[in-house]
Amino acid sequence: MAKDSELLTSVSKTSTDSEFFSPMPAGYKPGRTKYLFVMGTVMSGLGKGIFSSCLAKLMQDKGLKVAPIKLEGYLNIDSGTLNPFRHGEVFILDDGMECDMDLGTYERMLDQNLSRANFCTSGQIFNDVLNKERHGDYLGRDVQMIPHVTGEVKLRLRNLAMKTNADVVFVEIGGTVGDLENAYFIEAMRELAYEEGQNSSCFVALTYILEPQTLGEQKSKAAQLGIKQLMQFGVQPDIIACRCASPVTDTVRQKISVYSNVPFERVISLPDSASIYTIPAMLRDRGLDFEVARLLKIEERLNLRHERKAWAQWCDFTDKIEAAQKPVTIAITGKYTSVRDSYASILNALEHAGIALGAKVNVKWVETTSITDANVSEPLGDVDGVIVPGGFGTRGTEGKICCIKFAREDHIPYLGICFGFQMAVIEFARSVCGLKGANSTEVEPNCPEPVIDYLPEQLKIEGLGGNMRLGGHDIELKPDTLAWRLFLEARTARMRFRHRYEVAPRYIELLEKAGLVFSGKAPNQPIMQILELPSHPYFIGTQAHPCLTSRPLRPQPMFVGLVAAALKKRYLQNDFPDPVSAVQKLCS
Repeated sequence: MAKDSELLTSVSKTSTDSEFFSPMPAGYKPGRTKYLFVMGTVMSGLGKGIFSSCLAKLMQDKGLKVAPIKLEGYLNIDSGTLNPFRHGEVFILDDGMECDMDLGTYERMLDQNLSRANFCTSGQIFNDVLNKERHGDYLGRDVQMIPHVTGEVKLRLRNLAMKTNADVVFVEIGGTVGDLENAYFIEAMRELAYEEGQNSSCFVALTYILEPQTLGEQKSKAAQLGIKQLMQFGVQPDIIACRCASPVTDTVRQKISVYSNVPFERVISLPDSASIYTIPAMLRDRGLDFEVARLLKIEERLNLRHERKAWAQWCDFTDKIEAAQKPVTIAITGKYTSVRDSYASILNALEHAGIALGAKVNVKWVETTSITDANVSEPLGDVDGVIVPGGFGTRGTEGKICCIKFAREDHIPYLGICFGFQMAVIEFARSVCGLKGANSTEVEPNCPEPVIDYLPEQLKIEGLGGNMRLGGHDIELKPDTLAWRLFLEARTARMRFRHRYEVAPRYIELLEKAGLVFSGKAPNQPIMQILELPSHPYFIGTQAHPCLTSRPLRPQPMFVGLVAAALKKRYLQNDFPDPVSAVQKLCS
């Protein structure tokens, strides 16, 4: 024990005469917080974030405090500049951090608001290391990948453990084991497990079992080689999760077990699932939650009474997935429609609302680049609702405006999100107010009627030193409006933003006189954030991204209203609640 104590003391200090270097936060106790590492082999896109979040939920249900973190190998400081075609949607946290879409999966599954402490890129790590080197924090040492860069990674994880007081920190490493940029992350995990001591860490390898149609059988060789590569890094996996289109055979599981030294019962099959919300039950049925508790020696921390209550609530939710019978079709009109991950949060928010209302929401993807007034009825003539989502740039904007006009004039339920809010203002200004030259200066910098404009004075109001309004902000709701009723007559609602253009204040009075209602604004600021049309069955838009805060057991009100309005439109039955009644019923 004395030797262990001396080691822990030495690794926490910076020294020129010792090779031990592993910075720790003040008050940190090695071994108290447990770590579960999830990494992928064979290929990316296997669902590491889904697997990790589902397993974290099971542990959370048992009364444990869990904290997820995503480690990304790219050199970007954050995900804000990534193209949705390449990396899916950019997920915005309440503190304004622009991060990977997996953070959305964690927030939804765990019903937690995460922060920038839960997301880390190589760019952040290297930036911190170089800043410390310039400040002389390494006492003249030559700064190296090991121990200084890996030490910075370990410090991030330990800081998260301290900040959240977590029982278990779930660490997801993006990409695959073979990626060059991930090598130092894996080394840091190996070092952390060594320093924290026995039963402090659990390594999970998520792999893929090939099933070529031409062969008619499952092949495990690629999985075996990927696991071998992980073991060559000095990491012995404790659990291997095998992804496949169909259930993995016992023969394949046996091969992997023998090859990897992992007990057969800890080589689990994870076939494709129709909904990610049924995966926690899949993991629970395989006993993975209790296996992790045994590996980490935290059985005494479990609260099984808490688990019974939490699991009953979750099962009530998942039972409704199969019970959802009434189909409705919602069109998502945008320019990233070829990559579904570009709108992952919208799809989840629609699913949450649909399940709550007993509806099966079918999405119709409409690429707006070639949409005109002459042909807009072809893609939208048979839909029950329309969403114009967020986006940047000029391509497809006129097509979006055509879709909004069609929804407004044909009384199709409409929800505009961020850019969809701005395009709704432009369409109304052109069609109703007679401002034929109305546009956004983002789309047409020299347009004659800039109803949407970049306002330099807002930079002074925000005081953030940037030109993007990011993160969670309160919205002041106007009484006796649809938005006010959807949020249960609250004075304010909180949503998350990511934009740099606003409704130009000098046009607000004209728009309101013509019938457009701005039912939500920034407190004490001339920034319009929610609009609606009282004469329409359901026409609402927001400068925010309401989908980012929708949760399985707490669907977002604007999406509940959209699906409820779509049900009434499609079935024309009085027994379907109106949008406001639907929200009130779910919250009662």
